[in-house]
Amino acid sequence: MTTANIRTSQQYDWSWLSGNARLINLSGQLLGAHIAHAGLIMFWAGSITLVELTKLNPELPLSEQGLLLIPNLARLGWGISANGTIIDTYPYFVVGILHLAASAVLGAGGLFHVFRGPVILKDATGQAKKFHYEWNDAKQLGLILGHHLLFLGVAALLFVAKAMNWGGIYDPAINNVRVITNPTLDPFTIFGYLFGFVDGHWNPLGMAAVNNLEDVIGGHIWVGVMCIAGGIWHIITEPFSWAKKRLIFNGHGILSYSLAGVALMAFTSCYFVAFNDTVYPTVLYGSDRTQFAAVQFALCVTFLGGHVWHAFKARNQGKALSKQEQFNGFLAGFVGLSILVIGLVLLTWR
Repeated sequence: MTTANIRTSQQYDWSWLSGNARLINLSGQLLGAHIAHAGLIMFWAGSITLVELTKLNPELPLSEQGLLLIPNLARLGWGISANGTIIDTYPYFVVGILHLAASAVLGAGGLFHVFRGPVILKDATGQAKKFHYEWNDAKQLGLILGHHLLFLGVAALLFVAKAMNWGGIYDPAINNVRVITNPTLDPFTIFGYLFGFVDGHWNPLGMAAVNNLEDVIGGHIWVGVMCIAGGIWHIITEPFSWAKKRLIFNGHGILSYSLAGVALMAFTSCYFVAFNDTVYPTVLYGSDRTQFAAVQFALCVTFLGGHVWHAFKARNQGKALSKQEQFNGFLAGFVGLSILVIGLVLLTWR
């Protein structure tokens, strides 16, 4: 073998490993990638729902069938009656098909923005132009954040509407579907969960200690209203001066904040899955949900690692990290790891 036959790493094009980072300054194509990603998520949800539907046996308890998505639809009150009995599978078919149709629309939108749409949104026409951004433009990034918050708020309130007006949801306390007519709106009760105060006593599970659907729906009302209010605020204003000084406005920085939020949601989900039988009824999910919770925990660790990685990348752009920044990173990693370890220990007590 001669030297001419040896192919070194420099001869290969490794740029594809960068993923969407290649599009970091191409707002139009990055939008296309996000829409296509949403299409993949929709396709997964729709296809797996239909696959589970082919395996569903209404004569057997859901908790014994190893299903993931159909129990989620059942707890929303679709196709289920007393004691978790499946009485109608048609709603599951409809939901699966709707997700597949939505995935096709989103996939087409993603392809359009990648191949036919403007590479940079400032070259677009109509309303699309106003969503172009520069990573150092804090006000424009706030406008985009505001629109995300609006969608999240509307989604939370749609869940509230399903529970209160559109047939109700499954309540394990009575083992049947019921409409929630009197949601808890007392801020001391709802926000007490954030600090672990439940019924006047401290509970280490915090939000995961909720044991009635009135508090669950009331919490979603608060979340929906605050998300919409926050969305409007961010659309019409720009970040405060202290936020501009403390936060990092570049691609890696924004991604790191997003990953931190998703990691928090995965960690919260992990606790709910493991310990809360009101939100995850045993008749639908079984009493041993350790594997389910372990998946959420693994996702939390993955997202948290991505947050730390991109946070360092954000701070390291164009300069070396100071000793203080290195110490802060070590401290944040230690605290995060400690929380995860404590959470893992608590999960073993399930």
